[in-house]
Amino acid sequence: MLTGIDHLVVAVPDLDAAMANYRALGFTVVRGGRHPVATHNALIAFADGAYIELIGFYEADPTHRWWEPLQRGGGLVDFCMGTDALPDDAAAFRRAGMRMADPRPLSRVRPDGYTLQWVLAIPEGAQRGVAPFLIQDETPRAERVPSQTVHPNGVTGVGTITVAVEDSPAVRRWYAAALRRPGHDIRRDELDGAGVRFTIGPHTFDFVSPCSPASPLAGWIRDRGPSPYAATLRSASGRSGPLDPAKTLGARLSLAQEDDGAP
Repeated sequence: MLTGIDHLVVAVPDLDAAMANYRALGFTVVRGGRHPVATHNALIAFADGAYIELIGFYEADPTHRWWEPLQRGGGLVDFCMGTDALPDDAAAFRRAGMRMADPRPLSRVRPDGYTLQWVLAIPEGAQRGVAPFLIQDETPRAERVPSQTVHPNGVTGVGTITVAVEDSPAVRRWYAAALRRPGHDIRRDELDGAGVRFTIGPHTFDFVSPCSPASPLAGWIRDRGPSPYAATLRSASGRSGPLDPAKTLGARLSLAQEDDGAP
């Protein structure tokens, strides 16, 4: 069963600079380590169990699925869902019509030398960033996710992720079939968009198509393809509104009060 957002992926050109920027925004940032696929990361963990992964490349790798999005501006490029039954959930997405690769192992070596191991099922082709990639830990998840979940800016978790899509009825069918329950119609007037909303665990997923060529989603899809567009973060500080995009390195992130996960 899917349990909600495991983490959001923010691709950055310089990991050390990104860590400094996000700390300046009031986040507690913990260096994560290196993957054997040319990437290294830093993590921002939240009390709701989700986290933001700041990911950069320690060497060029044009074959990596996040390399091209980084060349197009980076920022919020993908999202991962947790699952307690990865083979079953991956199969459910495939039956629903999404292209999902077979599960495969991956690892990361933390700065203290501890090797983390997990299994991923990754969507293929144009469905990257519309379908989630799925993760199931082999080493304890508590070793993968930092225990530091208190942030000076008061953020406690992820509220809503907004995904720009070309064909929201098709996405509705995929997720409804995979989750075995319907979504809810939504209208996002500030984006001149409409689509479908699903709630999975404590998190909300809005899949939104542009209603006109003037919608900012239309330009996003033209330049980036269907993919994550923005996310809100729940905060206990009383603050709300967008974070400085110069410091988020292009990721559209906004704060919302804890009882208001709306975008």
